[in-house]
Amino acid sequence: MDEPMRTNTAAYEQTIRSTLALAATLAEPDWDLPTECPGWTVKDQVAHLAGVELTLLGEPAPDVEVPEFDHVRNDFGRFLEAAVQVRRPLPGPVVAAQLADALERRLVQLPGLDPDRIVMCPDGRDGPYSRLVKFRAMDCWTHEQDIRRAVGRPGNLDAPAALCFWELLSAALPRIVARPGKAEPGQSVAFRISGPPDFHVAVRVDDDRRGRWVEPEAPTAELAMDWETYARLTAGRRTAGDVTVQVDGDAELAARVLANMAITP
Repeated sequence: MDEPMRTNTAAYEQTIRSTLALAATLAEPDWDLPTECPGWTVKDQVAHLAGVELTLLGEPAPDVEVPEFDHVRNDFGRFLEAAVQVRRPLPGPVVAAQLADALERRLVQLPGLDPDRIVMCPDGRDGPYSRLVKFRAMDCWTHEQDIRRAVGRPGNLDAPAALCFWELLSAALPRIVARPGKAEPGQSVAFRISGPPDFHVAVRVDDDRRGRWVEPEAPTAELAMDWETYARLTAGRRTAGDVTVQVDGDAELAARVLANMAITP
């Protein structure tokens, strides 16, 4: 197993084990609490994680009719919902046990896979299998945080998978600043994220109207927020009006960027 595959697998394993440890402490009513992920309860979140891992293990998709939920907007969403729908009659601990079993089987499977085999990643781009595992770490951590907020049990915000989240989703910031943010050539937007993990980065729009990473010096606008706020915004869990963000500099530019921070569908 090469280094990227090893690192991403460790991050993936850590966040799922953290989720399972939390699940073991939940009372029966906790499983039905709504989360910030539209349409999904705490149990649904765990069902989704189990379903994806079982699919990656080669198990067939569940044969179940998915109702016309408002939060299911396309065929991919319907595919993901099937794994959730089929588990809705099951008690939460049973669903958690399925995720635990899937994790152990995946940890046996992963060392035998070619980390350089090219596959389609969730962002629609081809990439090595090790990158797919990085996406799995990011997704599992995102849903762990959904569960933790729902049950009022914060934690694991600075997990190794949080770095996967940052590295994958921050790649969209240059596009956001340049396109929906409509920054003019020469303008820059800095992002000051306090955690841990902590990040201080900036994007400048050049003459070709493309955003590029630069040092965060004398930006046109700066957005300062804590790490959890950044994660909620970029994961599409909350909008700018729902969270606290300190804005310095060009307020209109900052508002356009904040209004378009959601990266995941």
